[in-house]
Amino acid sequence: MTRIDFYLLADSDEIARQRFASRWAHRAVSEGKRVHMRVDPVLAKTLDDLLWDYPPEQFLPHSVLADANGEPVTIGAPDEAPPHQELLLNLHGDIAAEFQRFERVAEVILAPERAAARDKYRTYRDRGYPLFHHELDDWE
Repeated sequence: MTRIDFYLLADSDEIARQRFASRWAHRAVSEGKRVHMRVDPVLAKTLDDLLWDYPPEQFLPHSVLADANGEPVTIGAPDEAPPHQELLLNLHGDIAAEFQRFERVAEVILAPERAAARDKYRTYRDRGYPLFHHELDDWE
């Protein structure tokens, strides 16, 4: 059964969410996992650019889904089918329709989104998925 992790950031800006996502993806890839980052299409280019430089002096092989060629990290819009079933890093406001295909889903929530995230939490809980909650005040 898919494990669901909620990472609640004290931050309120989108770039903080993307920096956290980059660090999370780096760690997952270092453990031999593949990550699909589900993001609003408007933010995909910003995330793609960030993954080239953040964290500094570290490179994370990645690609937008349309250009993917076996990279361990892919970036895709909500309507694009993920290429694998390992880790889904959801940076989008809704729940991915295909989330149950993944071993693990990480929901990254900014401080102003906590109320809306409760609906996501209830949806997963009511379907019986194991939930884990991580409060992150100083994660950088």
